[in-house]
Amino acid sequence: MKRKDKFWFGLFTMPLFIIFTTVVIIPFIIGVAYSFISWDGIASNPKVFVGLDNYVTIFHDERFFSSARHTLEFTLLALVSVNLLGLAFSLLVTNGLRTSKLARTFFFMPNLIGGLILGYIWKFIFTDGFKFLGGKTGLEEIFFNWLISPRFALYALVIVFTWQMAGYTMIIYIAGIQGIPDELLEAAKVDGANWWHRLTKITFPLLMPSFTICLFMTLSGAFKIYDVNLSLTNGGPVHSTEMFAMNIFNEIFGYGRYGVGQAKAILFFLIVALVTLTQVIITKKKEVQM
Repeated sequence: MKRKDKFWFGLFTMPLFIIFTTVVIIPFIIGVAYSFISWDGIASNPKVFVGLDNYVTIFHDERFFSSARHTLEFTLLALVSVNLLGLAFSLLVTNGLRTSKLARTFFFMPNLIGGLILGYIWKFIFTDGFKFLGGKTGLEEIFFNWLISPRFALYALVIVFTWQMAGYTMIIYIAGIQGIPDELLEAAKVDGANWWHRLTKITFPLLMPSFTICLFMTLSGAFKIYDVNLSLTNGGPVHSTEMFAMNIFNEIFGYGRYGVGQAKAILFFLIVALVTLTQVIITKKKEVQM
């Protein structure tokens, strides 16, 4: 039976393993090799080995460090806003709300829309919609075209990303809340604990597995954002919203510097891996066993 189980296990996992190797592992290895060469992407032109020169070039690229700063600021803002809103939604729909099923549907729907489409929808809102509201209300200091302001364009990206991701994190938090035994909450209520104490002393500690997942997904998604960045601001104005992924794309396909662009991609991968793994380790230690 063990041999038969191993056969079926191999039969069903081998196609996935082959696809993962072909789509992820092999391109990653090729990308690492490209980071040590100088090439413009034209097949007829030679690939010249330059060693670590591409990595040295990165540390003299002010635009890359500018995109790193923008990405870090965006990620921190998105991390807070997405998880706060997703947690608030989950507490709302699990608190005896009559229209909870309908509310879950509406909160989750933005996640089903592609990032490019979301960007174009919100581009209309931030340009024409805000301009109309500013003219009608007289609050033109608030309602104006945010996408032409280097300061507010980044906030616009945060709003769109939050609107897209909050519903998804809500579903994960709902699963965590529904997994908390009612007996614990009832016992705390009998002992005189108010709603805030039950939330902070029971619900939040037992939600740590959900926090681990949601923080990981938000961190990795915010770091890797490209589609919304492209359709909403295209990195503007004056590169004030150019994120890591867009900077790498422009380096490779805009300037034809495949080696430098791939070196940036490898460095980007290491940064995202380090940050997300550190977050998972920290939050895993805080998880409570029931």
